[in-house]
Amino acid sequence: MAPGTRPGPPPGGAAAGRRTLRSETLLVLALSLGASAVSSLISFTGALTRPGGLKDQAANLNASHAPGRPWLDLSWQVFGIATALVPVLLVAHLLLREGAPGLRAVGFDRDRPGFDLTRGTGVAAAIGGTGLLFYLGVRAAGFNLTVVPESLPDVWWKIPVLVASAVQNAVLEEVVVVGYLLRRLGQLGWTPVAALAASAVLRGSYHLYQGVGGFLGNMVMGVVFVLLYRRWGRVGPLVAAHALIDVVAFVGYALLAGKVGWLPTA
Repeated sequence: MAPGTRPGPPPGGAAAGRRTLRSETLLVLALSLGASAVSSLISFTGALTRPGGLKDQAANLNASHAPGRPWLDLSWQVFGIATALVPVLLVAHLLLREGAPGLRAVGFDRDRPGFDLTRGTGVAAAIGGTGLLFYLGVRAAGFNLTVVPESLPDVWWKIPVLVASAVQNAVLEEVVVVGYLLRRLGQLGWTPVAALAASAVLRGSYHLYQGVGGFLGNMVMGVVFVLLYRRWGRVGPLVAAHALIDVVAFVGYALLAGKVGWLPTA
C-alpha cells in the first residue's frame, strides 16, 4: 500500500461474517438475558413510580404458579426451569457450528470437576457474605426492594425445585453472559475492557428489578467473574460459585424467614 493511502473496506466475506456474528449475538440475548434486562428495567420503573419506598415493595424470585394445586405447580416449576436453559443449548449448537467443541470451548464440561468445585466454593464464600451485607445496607438506605428468594408452598418438592432453580440461574448466566458473550465480542473486535464492561452492565441490568443495589452489586460481581474467567479460562468455577450462592440464598431464606430478626421479609 502506498504511503498516505487509506485502507479499503474489509473483504466482503469478513464483513458478512461480522454481521452474522453480531446478529447471532443479539438474537441469543433477545431470547435470554437481554430480554430479562428490558423486563427488569420496566419492572424497576414501575416500582419507582408506585407510592411508597422501594424497601416496602418486594421482588419475588421463586413464586408459586398454581397456589393450592401442588402437582400443577410442580409442572410449571419444572417447565420454567427447563425452558430457561434452552438458550444454553442454542449457544452449544452455535459453537459447534462455528467448529468449536461446543460448551467445552468456554470451559463448561466435566474435564476438571475438582478444580471447578474448589475454586467455585472459594468464590461463593467470598462473594456471598459480602453480597448479603451489601443488600442489607442498600435496602436499609431505601435503594432496594425487599428481595424474597422464595414463596413456594411447604410441599415435598420445595427444596429440590429451589436447588434446581439455583443451578439453572448459574448455568444460564455464566454460559451466556461470560463465556459466550466474551467470545463473540472478542471475535467482533471489542477490546477486553469494553467486553468486560458490556458483560458486567448486562448482568447488573437484568437484576435491576431488585433495585439500585441489585444492579450495582451484580455489576461488580460481573467484573469479578469476567476477570476470573480470563484467568482460569473456564466458566465451570463460576457456575459452581453462582449455584452455591443461590442455593444458600434460596434454601436459607426458606429455613430462616420469619425466624431471625435480621432477615427482611415481605
